[in-house]
Amino acid sequence: MAIIVNIDVMLARRKMSVTELSEQLGITMANVSILKNGKAKAVKVETLNRLCRILDCQPGDLLEYVPDESE
Repeated sequence: MAIIVNIDVMLARRKMSVTELSEQLGITMANVSILKNGKAKAVKVETLNRLCRILDCQPGDLLEYVPDESE
């Protein structure tokens, strides 16, 4: 995958658990895990906005583009 999701990095920096993030986001822990592990097919802009507000960061802190070797 060319997009790397760094939610786990931001959680560690903020000393926040997945449970806390899930509660503040208002989505299930399973869905937070899907986002965190880069398994999500899409992310709503509203969810990205809430993540940035909760984690006090920019979208670029959460998402990173790394070209695939085949590109």
